[in-house]
Amino acid sequence: MKARVVLKGLALMLSLALLGYLFNTSDLGNSVNEVWIDARVRGHGVNGALLFLLMGGIFTAIGLPRQIIAFLGGYAFSGIWLGTLLGALAALLGCMLTFAYARFFGRGLLRSRLGERAGRFDRFVHTHPFSMTVLIRLLPAGSNLLTNLAAGISSIRPTYFFSGTFLGYLPQTLVFALVGSGVHIAPAVKLALAIGLFLVSGALGVWLYRHYRHGQSLDDRIDEALDEPDISQHDAPKPS
Repeated sequence: MKARVVLKGLALMLSLALLGYLFNTSDLGNSVNEVWIDARVRGHGVNGALLFLLMGGIFTAIGLPRQIIAFLGGYAFSGIWLGTLLGALAALLGCMLTFAYARFFGRGLLRSRLGERAGRFDRFVHTHPFSMTVLIRLLPAGSNLLTNLAAGISSIRPTYFFSGTFLGYLPQTLVFALVGSGVHIAPAVKLALAIGLFLVSGALGVWLYRHYRHGQSLDDRIDEALDEPDISQHDAPKPS
């Protein structure tokens, strides 16, 4: 796994930690809290949770990083476990919305743009669609939005894709919900714990990808980011 992939994830985590600090110590935090989090989500029980799920689902469906939704879940619900659960469910809802659009409305439009990616996805998950979807979601590289769109125009069954997606989302959701949460842990300790969990989950995803890809390549850019050469390049005959 290349250093820039790790640094990109750590930079996002540190920026969100800084945002959380601003939420709690500055006028920016007060205005954001009053306008949306505090006014409409925090302390509003089921209605607040449903609003969070709806807004989180819509924003992730159009490409907002799911890590930001996880961070907001930890912040809004002042806890790791509820923030993780609702953050993962919001991201899953966004995944379902994007997948449904691609499958029922965008196949003709997307086929010319994502047909090759969808074909690779099909081959990658063909034998074990659930477990390979979990593997894809554990990777610290790749586009969540493009994966959802490619899956939508592929032949994978929604039940396998959604259940695998939810399970695969949990580790990173836990990490970023921890960064955003108000749990009574020293900020430096909390951030160090989140960084450690991020590195472990990312390393696990890379290890699984390298050992269980079965000769398939999900995406050239993912292979390059994870220091994996494109399989097709090895299979192609060398020029004489």
